Amino acid sequence: MSFTSGESRWADVYLVAGSRAVSVCGDFLAATTLALVLARSGHGGLAVSGLMLAASLPLALLAPITGRVADRVDSRAVLTVVPLLQAIVCLALAFTGHPVAIIGLVALLACGLAFTQPVLGALLPEMVHPRDLPRASGLSQTAGNIGMLVAPALAGVLVGQSGARLPLLIDAASYLALVGAALVLRTRRRGSVGAKAGLVPWRLRDDRTLTVMVGVLATVVAGVSAISVVEVFFIRDTLGASTTVFGLVAASWTAGMLLGNVVFSRVPAHRITVLTLLLVVAGSCLPVPVAATVPGPFWMIPLWIAGGVFNGGINVFIMVIVAGRTPRAARGRAFASLNAAVQGAGMAGLLVAGPLVDHFDARLLVAAVGTFGLVTTLAALVVVRREPPSDPVMSTTAAARDSVGA
Repeated sequence: MSFTSGESRWADVYLVAGSRAVSVCGDFLAATTLALVLARSGHGGLAVSGLMLAASLPLALLAPITGRVADRVDSRAVLTVVPLLQAIVCLALAFTGHPVAIIGLVALLACGLAFTQPVLGALLPEMVHPRDLPRASGLSQTAGNIGMLVAPALAGVLVGQSGARLPLLIDAASYLALVGAALVLRTRRRGSVGAKAGLVPWRLRDDRTLTVMVGVLATVVAGVSAISVVEVFFIRDTLGASTTVFGLVAASWTAGMLLGNVVFSRVPAHRITVLTLLLVVAGSCLPVPVAATVPGPFWMIPLWIAGGVFNGGINVFIMVIVAGRTPRAARGRAFASLNAAVQGAGMAGLLVAGPLVDHFDARLLVAAVGTFGLVTTLAALVVVRREPPSDPVMSTTAAARDSVGA
């Protein structure tokens, strides 16, 4: 059945959001479990760093391939075959104890994620009318944030009570939730354009404004990754917080993201531009240098909530902007390119943060990273001030959806 009514398919949105919550929770559950296992077995920071690298590197390296697959291959095929393979990998992880084997299997899991992420990113705009895309994006992001929030605590409880095998088996089952959702979804991208006429020509650098946006986001993500390392020393050592208080501060950013998803999903789609996104990015950066001045850890909680609120807005806005500035047939490549930039920047931030913590005061690093992100964003505002007032692709999205079957 073709999507010709022009109405949003909210049942599909809720189905994807629910499966995303389960899948993200399973991913973070496995990641936390494996980090705990490696640390507890005495393999040290090198093994944990290798684990984090294995979970991120494939998303950056495989982007040229996975984006093309997302635009050429039926979305239902990708979202059923790949998660099934990931479930098998997870089963193998549940019965593996050697650190090298664990890191290798985690890299395979990340390869699967590199294929499914751009497919899901390109699929969501097909489910809803352009005016409803902010709300749909907010629902999807909220589901993912809930999964992220629940997973670490759940991993701690399960590993403590039953060992590492049960959390990994739960992660394997979570991939099956995505398979089930893919089979039930009415919306799908069939890749017919790529199959019959070749891929629609598209390069990120051809859209100067979008390129600036991705560059700024990559810079901010690198800073956030660095802060995630530095804040441990800043909150625990400089501010003298207990482990409980540290947990509260760390969770407050995610709590803010949940609130931000709700708040910014109410912004009308026509008001979401690269310019407004950069303003939201600046709002997310501002609390970080302010936090470098606080006398105690509890002052950071409202600041981290505020930063998280704007971070939630960033996630909502990105979906709308990429969908609006990219031809429908190229959205898989667009989201793959975005994921590659974000993952690469995140890895860079983690790699740089470690040596810096050993040589500089944590308070100074927090101030420097936050200020750098803020200055970069404000400079980008000047570059994109002449952004076109509307995104012509948005106005044709509904018409393009008519060719999408279910």
